[in-house]
Amino acid sequence: MGENTRKVRIGDRVIGGGEPVLIQSMCNTDTRNVSETVRQILQLEEAGCEIIRVAVLDQQAAAAISEIKKQIHIPLVADIHFDYRLAIAAIENGADKIRINPGNIGDIERVKAVVKTAKEHEIPIRVGVNGGSLAKDVLAKYGKVTVEGLVESAYENVKLLENLDFENMVVSLKVSNVDMTLKAYELLAEKCNYPLHIGVTEAGTLIGGTVKNAVGIGILLSKGIGDTLRVSLTADPIEEVKVGWQIVKALRLRNRGVEFISCPTCGRTKVNMFPIAERVEKALSGCEKNIKVAVMGCAVNGPGEASEADFGVACGDNCGLLFKKGEIIKKVPEEAIVKELLEMIEAE
Repeated sequence: MGENTRKVRIGDRVIGGGEPVLIQSMCNTDTRNVSETVRQILQLEEAGCEIIRVAVLDQQAAAAISEIKKQIHIPLVADIHFDYRLAIAAIENGADKIRINPGNIGDIERVKAVVKTAKEHEIPIRVGVNGGSLAKDVLAKYGKVTVEGLVESAYENVKLLENLDFENMVVSLKVSNVDMTLKAYELLAEKCNYPLHIGVTEAGTLIGGTVKNAVGIGILLSKGIGDTLRVSLTADPIEEVKVGWQIVKALRLRNRGVEFISCPTCGRTKVNMFPIAERVEKALSGCEKNIKVAVMGCAVNGPGEASEADFGVACGDNCGLLFKKGEIIKKVPEEAIVKELLEMIEAE
């Protein structure tokens, strides 16, 4: 998305330089369990995941990448910490990108070995700095995790790789504090032009984590900052992908499937709106048509919103008016609203 960031290729996808922001997630399976990891990745693909990351904790996990890659359809990123040999093995087994913190995989010779292998295989490295594992010297300098410390640490690692004649990079800064995340990415975006992977890490469970990520990621994207994103949630990774898509769709940056709108209801509502809205949204969750569907509960905003949607219903007194492309199609009883609306959409 970032207009001024350089382009980086990850597998068959390209980020940066004005390319669409891509949605990422991370498996919570044991990477050594190939069948279970593939099963989860395929589910995530169906939900709209465009880049997937897996944890590589040992050589067996690194070797598993080769088999996993044969069965999936999106780029795979290997997440490495501490052991530079795992980074090399992951690359040799087909990872499309590796995520490392150069400061925690050993001395310069080990970093050089990783960079050499990445160059040979022409794959990018994500330099990932996390507030929970900030370098000890940076923590000592600032006394605690700070915006300046995060950016300094990331920039030092970027320069380290640049000094090794390596520029095929993506950079990320991850903390659980929304305000710090915003300030850190804004400062980093001024200092370097590498594609940025954004998100609010360790954000929490589904509701709280969704709010934090929607605010943090949404503000950054609205400022033109961010080329890939991950919504970090203590939940099924599929929820991360769903929320990520809702964020980019809300900002009109990407369009995928149904845009669903429904009213919050009030004392004017004369139908049982909650189950109607839930059933329609669930039924359309796998629909790939790029359409807008409105389920509205009363005659105040209902007709206007419904008529502006591709398909919709404006509910009245135990009934609903079905709309298609701004035209009233027919009036149906409450119990037939969901069935009739879905049939109308399916027939299109």
